Amino acid sequence: MKLRFILPLALFAALIVLFAVGLQLNPREVPSPLINKPAPEFDLPQVADAEQRMTRDVLTQHKISLFNVWASWCVACRQEHPFLMELANSKVIPIYGLNYKDEREDAVDWLRRFGNPYQQSAFDHDGRVGIDWGVYGVPETFIVDASGTIRHKVIGPLTPQVWREKVEPIVRQLQEAP
Repeated sequence: MKLRFILPLALFAALIVLFAVGLQLNPREVPSPLINKPAPEFDLPQVADAEQRMTRDVLTQHKISLFNVWASWCVACRQEHPFLMELANSKVIPIYGLNYKDEREDAVDWLRRFGNPYQQSAFDHDGRVGIDWGVYGVPETFIVDASGTIRHKVIGPLTPQVWREKVEPIVRQLQEAP
């Protein structure tokens, strides 16, 4: 009889503990299982020209590159876009894009209206490539090295502060490596 009352109480207490722990987690710091692993292969049409293709190999043409997942419908993407433009103009690092679950016309209009920081941007209409990369929201940005290995992932907008505090030190370290 006591078990009948203690078991539900114990389960309820366990749930309270799990919720309390979950509230302490920062979703922007969830580690990606792809860090230090090869970036997933892909072959997609480009946003600007559906006849042109973009593959993962373009990311390996540089010692290090940024791969930014974005969409025209994404409010946070609008927040990060001015910084991406600034970064692209500084030529510190090449930036490539993955337009995620969007309409081509909307994506083209977005780049025309706000500027295009991408050397190339792939068009992932159905989101399958994004899923392969572990994307669960936009924007997300990956640092990829010349071997095609993912070195870091930023969840959320890439801001000057995030760049300075988290991304730039990794970029410098990888650029200086032999």
